[in-house]
Amino acid sequence: MTLPVTPSFRLDGRRAVVTGAGRGIGLASAAALAEAGADVTLVARSLDEIQAAAAEIVAAGGRAVAARLDVTDLSAVAWFFAERPAFDILVNNAGTNRPMSMIDVAEADFDAVLDLNLKSSFFVAQAVVRRMIEDGVPGSLIHMGSQMGHVGGINRSLYCASKWGLEGMNKAFALDLAQHRIRSNTIAPTFIETPLTRPYFEDGAFRSGVLEKIKLGRLGQVTDLMGAVLFLASDASAMMTGTSLIVDGGWTAD
Repeated sequence: MTLPVTPSFRLDGRRAVVTGAGRGIGLASAAALAEAGADVTLVARSLDEIQAAAAEIVAAGGRAVAARLDVTDLSAVAWFFAERPAFDILVNNAGTNRPMSMIDVAEADFDAVLDLNLKSSFFVAQAVVRRMIEDGVPGSLIHMGSQMGHVGGINRSLYCASKWGLEGMNKAFALDLAQHRIRSNTIAPTFIETPLTRPYFEDGAFRSGVLEKIKLGRLGQVTDLMGAVLFLASDASAMMTGTSLIVDGGWTAD
């Protein structure tokens, strides 16, 4: 009898790029990929944070560089990826939120959230994919979605619109790119405690409402997403495309 061998979670020899990599989920994603052996490029608008993060990854024995890029500048995005060899892995993580009732949303709010969360994600993926195809590189696109791309939420009309859009975009990407051996999936986290979200939890009523929905009874941490990122980046998920890994502590099971 010959036992099957578990596909490797190692990423040695692969090149990964993470947007919004200076803190929170992006930083954790970059650290996870580097720990698995990937050569990681950390991208963000603020160079200081990603330089510090890359230095920490290198000090821990990984391979990482920092590169400043504003992903809302689409001409800069096209140039950035055209000037580099193809990446094997994209973590499409840059995003924002402006919680408010739909009654209060102004056009500027709509544009700020949808342009970054959806439009920029689309064109970053397009630029990465074009170079993958040009260089004949199969790969994995990982888009950071949200449980709010699967449900609704009070004061979350903009965020839900962007993340539901991301889910649909992801499924269409998977169909377009399968012939090129490029996979596309999302990760859909619940509320994760990060520098961006931490101020929200200072509101006791808001925190209690969130914890009531998370059946495991605690806020998510960035470490709760690192395994999901690694899984989707690696050969362990080789037959997965066009789907979403929901990491929500049971929120959407109710």
